[in-house]
This record gives sequence, structure tokens and C-alpha cells, in this order.
Amino acid sequence: MGLYHDKSRELQDRFDTRRLADRIEDRIVRDHIDDDDRAFIEARDMFFIATVDADGQPQSSYKGGEPGFVRVLDERTIAFPVYDGNGMYLTAGNLLQTKNVGLLFIDLEGRKRLRLNGVASVDDDDPLLPAYPEAQLVVRVAATEVFPNCPRYIHEYRLVARSRFVPKSECETPVPKWKQSEWAHDVLPEGDPAADPSREVIARG
Repeated sequence: MGLYHDKSRELQDRFDTRRLADRIEDRIVRDHIDDDDRAFIEARDMFFIATVDADGQPQSSYKGGEPGFVRVLDERTIAFPVYDGNGMYLTAGNLLQTKNVGLLFIDLEGRKRLRLNGVASVDDDDPLLPAYPEAQLVVRVAATEVFPNCPRYIHEYRLVARSRFVPKSECETPVPKWKQSEWAHDVLPEGDPAADPSREVIARG
């Protein structure tokens, strides 16, 4: 079907970018992940993800982890974990319902970004699950479009510290303080670590 719909074309014609857009689609947009893409994706410690539900209502979310938490399984497939969050499952729920997903990977220090669009599958029995400590689910995305994005508007940032809440096999994950707040503590899921008084609690990490 191509990357562009009629409203994209309408704006391209309005601003005289149709030729440029066609050249970009022809030269840059791919349906697979090449070696450079693999290296870039697997070096990232965060990405942004966009989904829609069956009514077209959007959700966007930030996902963070240790570098390598997004794995490139082959030239058309990536995988990443779903960790404990706020229990709303807006992103994962949309992935189960409509499967279409857009991911944006950004290197804020190197000022580079990559888009990956595709079709997601979610499996709580995925064979990769044991490789991700404390993960609830594993999402696999079959890539349909992969392409770099113009970096000119990326602000340059430096990493200070990665979140202490990212699960690791070698240490106990702290509990976020909000889970012990008055409005949340009595509705936590059964077995939530926040109910254990011996667990370390921190406001943020």
C-alpha cells in the first residue's frame, strides 16, 4: 500500500515535497533490519512506542531498560520485555487488540534516531521470558518499515544515571514509593513486592 495516505499526499503537494517523499521511501525506507540498524537498536537503553486501540484512540509510552533490552532476533523481528508498571496495560492492551505499533529509537548523545513500524505479538510463554528478570510478557514486532529520521531537531543530552528500577538478575529491584501511597497500597495485585515491608522503597531512581 505504500507509506503515504491521501492526507500525507495532500500536504506533500501543498508544500511541494512529493518528489522528496517518494525519493525517501524509495531510497531509505526498508522492510528489514540491517546490520547498522541492529547495532543501533541493541545499544539503546530506551525507546518510545505508539499504539492505537480498535477505535483508533492512541497511546504513546516511554520504555526503558539496560542497553540490549531490545533484541534483534533476525532481519525482520525485534523483541522487548514488558516490566511491571502502573497496572493500566494501555500499550500492551493495544498491542493485543490491534497489533500495529510504531517505535522510535533515539540516541540523545549521538543525535541519531530510527523508526521501526510493524505488527506485534505478545506472549507470556515466550522462550525469551527467562532472559528478562521480572518481565511479565515479551513483545515481538515483525518489522514492516524501518528508516532513519532526520536528526536536526534532537537536543543533545548526556546520561547521568540509568533508572534503579530496571530489573537485574544480580540485585533486588527497589519498590517505587507511589505503590505504598494511601490511594494505591490497598489495591495492589496479589504478591506485589510493595507489600513486603523489607523491600527497599525509593521515590525515584
